[in-house]
Amino acid sequence: MAVYKRSYSSYEGALTPRWSRFLILTRYSYQGLRQSRILTWMFLLSLIFPVLVIATLYLNHNVRLLSLLQFHGDHLLTVNGKFFMGLMSTQSFCAFLMTAFIGPGLVSPDLTNNALPLYFCRPLSRTEYVLGRACVLLFLLSFVTWVPGILVFGVETSLSGTTWAWDNLNYATGVIVGSWLWISVLTLLALALSAWVRWKIVAGGLLLGVMFATTAFAAAVEGILRTNAGFYLDPAALVAVIYARFFDTRVHTDIEVPGACLALVLICAFCVWLLSRKIRAFQVVR
Repeated sequence: MAVYKRSYSSYEGALTPRWSRFLILTRYSYQGLRQSRILTWMFLLSLIFPVLVIATLYLNHNVRLLSLLQFHGDHLLTVNGKFFMGLMSTQSFCAFLMTAFIGPGLVSPDLTNNALPLYFCRPLSRTEYVLGRACVLLFLLSFVTWVPGILVFGVETSLSGTTWAWDNLNYATGVIVGSWLWISVLTLLALALSAWVRWKIVAGGLLLGVMFATTAFAAAVEGILRTNAGFYLDPAALVAVIYARFFDTRVHTDIEVPGACLALVLICAFCVWLLSRKIRAFQVVR
């Protein structure tokens, strides 16, 4: 409006706290994701297995139902490390598929349309921008990985008692630690590929290719050179080593837990470096 009219006034409403302004990007990203029916079905399908597991746990502690089913034995299954390893492996794979579908569209549209200067001319840093985009995957993948795992642990605790929970507290710790490591790797890798490859379909295919290629490369190195060194480049194998440590199970690699943690940190650091090369307030055109 024209200044001479003097009818304007300053904003007198509540201000968003400085520390939480990056969540604005997360909120608007979720508004776009809710319109995708494919993502909705993927999310619902990812919850089918945990629901079946919880139903099986109730059946496992119901002697009357087991007798009606003519099952010979006191328990239908044994809730141990292998049980949680199977649960978290399934949910981790679902999280990977959802990341391949969501991740490529988080950063690439802003780079394609040269929208980053519009973000950074406001009180928003590069770290806050990346964090705002990353929270989309961090929140969504949490409801696919560690939240169902902790829910299953809680259901078994309610059925078996607190003594079982204290004796197997390492299972709950493994669910949280392993899930967050897997979520962090997937999120940073998806954001890095989305920043460097501006086509969504290509970036999604590249994410699938990177994960499967590293697994194939590690298997080839093991078969030819008789060494497990190739698995240091396979994030899925590294996270499986972390899970196996907490769940008291064995994996087909001889990688130690400290080495697996260091390799995951280096992979995440490399993805952060890739993001720092692309997420800028300017673009150099040659």
